[in-house]
Formats: sequence, C-alpha cells, structure tokens
Amino acid sequence: MAAPLKRIPLREFHVRQLGAQMGEFAGWEVPMLYESALKEHMVVRESVGVFDISHMGRLRVKGSHALDLLEAVFTKKVSKTRENHMSGPMLALNAWARVRDDEMAYRVSGDEWLLVPNAAYTEKMIEHLRSTARRLGLDDVVVEDLTREYAMIAVQGPRAVEVMEKVGASWAAELEPLEFRLEARVADAEAFLVSRSGWTGEDGFEIWARPPEMIKIYKALLGAGARPVGIISRDTLRIEMGFVLGGNEYGEDPRQWPCALSLRYGMGAIDWGKTGYEGYEALRACRREGVRWIRVGFVMRKKHARIVPRHGYSIIVEGERVGWVTSGAYSPVLGRSVGMGYIDVRYAIEDEPVEIEARGRKVEAKLRDPPFIEPKSLLKDKCARLATS
Repeated sequence: MAAPLKRIPLREFHVRQLGAQMGEFAGWEVPMLYESALKEHMVVRESVGVFDISHMGRLRVKGSHALDLLEAVFTKKVSKTRENHMSGPMLALNAWARVRDDEMAYRVSGDEWLLVPNAAYTEKMIEHLRSTARRLGLDDVVVEDLTREYAMIAVQGPRAVEVMEKVGASWAAELEPLEFRLEARVADAEAFLVSRSGWTGEDGFEIWARPPEMIKIYKALLGAGARPVGIISRDTLRIEMGFVLGGNEYGEDPRQWPCALSLRYGMGAIDWGKTGYEGYEALRACRREGVRWIRVGFVMRKKHARIVPRHGYSIIVEGERVGWVTSGAYSPVLGRSVGMGYIDVRYAIEDEPVEIEARGRKVEAKLRDPPFIEPKSLLKDKCARLATS
C-alpha cells in the first residue's frame, strides 16, 4: 500500500482561497497549477510569480564541527562561503561518484548552517549527514529537520524587487545574489529567512516563515501584483535554463546514471582542489579515464516544434541509439520544445542534427547547450534564428 502524501503547511490556503489544482510530487501533495501552466510560466518570465516550495527540505546543522561535516559530504569548498551568504549548488556523492543530491548551504556562522535538500531526498540526506558525523566522530554536530516548522516560497520574475518594495521589504533590493537575511520583516509579518535566490533563472527571493506568518506574506505579495504559479511551470522554467533535477538528470545507481562528471555541472559545483569527501576518488578516476556519456541540450526543429520529448526517449544519430532524454518541455518563450539528455561523447557537437524517438516516431532536433533562453528577455533574434532552422 502506498504511503499517504505529505501535505505542505499552506495546503488549505492554496485550495480554498487560490483554487489550486493539487497533485503529487516527490511524495508531497503540491499546487500543480492555478489557471494555465503556460500562462504561469510567462508570468515568471515577464512579471512576477510566487511558488510554494515547502515540499523542499529545510535543515539546520549546528556544532563546533558543523563545517567539518559539510566539507566531508559536499564537493565544494564550503569554508569559502561568507556569513549570511549561500553556497551552491553543490553535490553530495556516493562512493561511485553518483549524485545523492545537489543542495544549497546557508552560512549563519562558522558553527551554524542551513541546508535545502531536494524534496525526494530530504530524509535520506538527514540520515547521511548524521551517519557521516557518527563515522567521523563529530559528536557535537546536531542535524535538525526544520521542514515542518517553516513554509517556504519563491518570488520570481523581473518585477520581484518591485513587489517586495510594495510589501514593505525595500531592503531586499540591497541583497546580493545568494545573500540572505535572518529575522526579517515582510508585509508586517516575521520571516525567518529571506534570500536573493531561486531556480528559474530570473531575479527573485526565497522566503522561509512559520505558516501563519507566511499566509500574511503570500496575501500581501498577491495584493502587490504577484500571481500564484505551480510546480508544472516551475519544471518548464528550470528546463528552459538547463537546471538538473534528481531522478531525471542524476541518481545514485551506477547501473542507471553516469558519473557526476557527465552532468557538466557549472557554477563551481565541483572544486577540483578539494579532497577527502565521499566519492572523491571515484570522481577523480572518471576525470582521468574520461566518460562515455555527457549531458547535452537540444531544441526541436520547427516542423516538430510542439512534440515534447519525454524522459527515457531515445536520441538517435544515423539510425543508432546514442543517448536518451532526461527532461523535456514546451518552451513558450521559444515557441517550441526543448530538452536535455545524455549522449555518447563522440556525438556531443553543437548544432549536430539528431532524432528523438517519440512513441515509435522519429522527430528532428538539434543539439544546443542550455540555457535555451536568457532571463528577462524574449530573445527575439534567437527566436527568429530558431524559427528558420
């Protein structure tokens, strides 16, 4: 018998007051959409939308050896992070250099950090952190699960600063990217944390607050011109940017997923000057020996613009299966579908024509490195170039 879905703190608010259509994601019941996923997508690209992302984990790691624990788990030099700033995304690997999770870390102080695991991996990462602390003898480190204590939302879009100013949080405009403030006032409510961050490629903020306070904040943001957006558009937005998702682009099983090196994860997710974390030796071996598969992006050709490539579809070159699709979506900005997948490195050439086998039918695409768009712009020149290809 399947386990019952976990409920986000603001579920009733979304259903009764905002008319959300709910659905399942990573074992949680979440708002999938409110009106139209395509319209909500464009709200974030052109104006400002608010996601409820309370399904994601929220952890606190405290103790005099908290930094030692994070350094032993993650691929990035966490010690470089300034106080009141975030580090990430960074990878937690297993012994085969496959990815357990990609996460953001928030440095409150040298002895206190916050982590945001992905929804499907929160419980696994809590146990991994605690077991690693035990194995290393870091007895003073405490890993607390704050996921149920606070709700979490993301305010995303080119008008995000404007909307925050309207709800009395003009100070938010002064935050640097990946900087955060604790115990902040937003819309006459108390927020535990406000960071300048997000997962859409647009400017924006993420807010943690206790559920009663979050409802006040949410209502004020909507009153200031933001619109509610759901998880469906969150997924299409991240695919436009080429952002990876666990279970799609990465996982732990070495029989199913390539080495973490194959992800081509930018933004310094792997610090090659760092040693000692789990998976380090296997990752170095991947680098020395090379990888067979590499993550690429692709854009559907004009005549197949609306065919959405799905997870698991084959990528074909000259009649041979040379890779597979991990994620795909219709991009309303480009007016055609885009996707990501793994391909044999011998065929990973920019603008290389490929075919996607979709339900027994072969459709045409071209390899293109993501991101497929530039945030805050409809890229008229790029759209025109794609429209003629």
